[in-house]
Amino acid sequence: MLRKNDEIIVTIERFGGEAGIAHLDGMTLFVQGALPGETVAARAQKVKSTHAFLKTLRVLSPAAGRAEPPCPHYEKCGGCVCQHMTYETSLQMKREVVQDAMRRIGGLDVEVQPVLGMDDPWHYRNKTTLPIGGEKGQPKIGFFAPRSHRIIDIEKCLIARPESDAAAAVLRKWMEKFLVEPYNEETHRGLVRHMMTRVSRAGQVMAVVIATGPLPHERELTAMLRAGVPGLCSLYLNVNRRNDNVILGSESHLIWGEPRLNDTLCGLQYALSPQSFFQVNPTQTEKLYQTALDFAELTGNELVADLYCGAGTISLLLAKRAKHVVGIEIVPQAIRDAEENARVNGVSNAEFHAAAAEELLPQLVAQGLRPNVIVLDPPRKGCEEPVLRAIAEASPRRVVYVSCDPATLARDAKLLSALGYRPDACQPVDMFCQTGSVETVCLLSKIRSAPHIDIDLDMTELDVTAAETKATYEEIKAYVLEHTGLKVSCLYIAQVKAKHGIIERECYNKAKAEGNPVPKCPPEKEKAIEEALRHFQMIS
Repeated sequence: MLRKNDEIIVTIERFGGEAGIAHLDGMTLFVQGALPGETVAARAQKVKSTHAFLKTLRVLSPAAGRAEPPCPHYEKCGGCVCQHMTYETSLQMKREVVQDAMRRIGGLDVEVQPVLGMDDPWHYRNKTTLPIGGEKGQPKIGFFAPRSHRIIDIEKCLIARPESDAAAAVLRKWMEKFLVEPYNEETHRGLVRHMMTRVSRAGQVMAVVIATGPLPHERELTAMLRAGVPGLCSLYLNVNRRNDNVILGSESHLIWGEPRLNDTLCGLQYALSPQSFFQVNPTQTEKLYQTALDFAELTGNELVADLYCGAGTISLLLAKRAKHVVGIEIVPQAIRDAEENARVNGVSNAEFHAAAAEELLPQLVAQGLRPNVIVLDPPRKGCEEPVLRAIAEASPRRVVYVSCDPATLARDAKLLSALGYRPDACQPVDMFCQTGSVETVCLLSKIRSAPHIDIDLDMTELDVTAAETKATYEEIKAYVLEHTGLKVSCLYIAQVKAKHGIIERECYNKAKAEGNPVPKCPPEKEKAIEEALRHFQMIS
């Protein structure tokens, strides 16, 4: 029987995400740092009844795809997880991740194409957000260690633009010189929480300091950044007083420079504010968006809806080939940027709405909106069910789904398939080189009318994806019972997960009558469930 801290020798059979998968006595082993075909010595870090997570200690027979990690922080930092494999091997791994999700979670038989890779997969990130900790006079600026909020102090990141490293170095010197106190997540005391930088293709830099209040020595910080970061075009203070791990607050104050950063993508100009969504890898984004345009097959006569449109990056490209585009995005500042971007690029056939897609799209469809093509690029959690059902009711001939999470893509494609849409093409793009993440464009074509079909989706399937950071409902129940003696239901767990944004859907245990309301999770059980979620690294 395998136990925690046991050291064993295993042979890796295949990939399971970026980890290698092996089997022992009927258990599935997820071995971090191991490649298919390798024999490794590994130590058990977490052991469950059916599976366990191990870390590679020694590689006894290396695979041809193994590489020497170039980053000195690789073993400690939780950012890049693929530097122990060649770039070509990482692309193959990501293709397998998408194929597995579509088949296992979605139950869909669609051929996943080879991942579109990058010629030079380094120093590509045009946006970095660095947590800040440490002590007054000795700040730590870097990235979190794997599955923790322990900051690894890093001066140079091999996937970030050098301008971001330069801005972080200046902030470090300023905090040391003026004894500016870093924020402490545990005590909720301190001032500076994060630094975010955006870098345009032309080398312009927007620096955003996220803090709990006004900054001391603003003039000195501005002068130091202007001297140390030649491309600096603006400096913002973003105020965030929340006691959680949300990075940006709602207030952004321009300290110096231009209110927006100007960048180019696919031949168009974009103006970006601190809270605008913009893809982090412009070279690969052009491949991604070109794939989406190819899948849309626009002729110039179509009405197109672009859901989760952000600052209008895809919308404006669609508008160049369509008759009219309707963009929907929940962030008001992003919509203002989208409208400005349309004006700058001379696009007059696009309109934008600041609203939640799950609220506005059903309303528009009920009022008669019938797009020929719908493009959607939701956040990692995927789409809310009302969005998918509204899409089916609108009955577009094509749905182009851009996703940063294969698991939620597969889940949503499963529902769309049940509602009359067939997945015809699936093209991954390596947007996040050296990491375990992958972006995918999926084309779903209408095959039949299905105004309303109820299907049973097992949302706990997503708990198996990236299993090292998630737990099933039964494991959460067992943990709460063992550590508190309390018994909790799936309903209570779902309510607490929804509260923390892990799931975003209507409760599956609705009351059948108004006189029989759904019971709410008691405070003591909510606290116990939250502790279990922290234990399983599902919340922080």
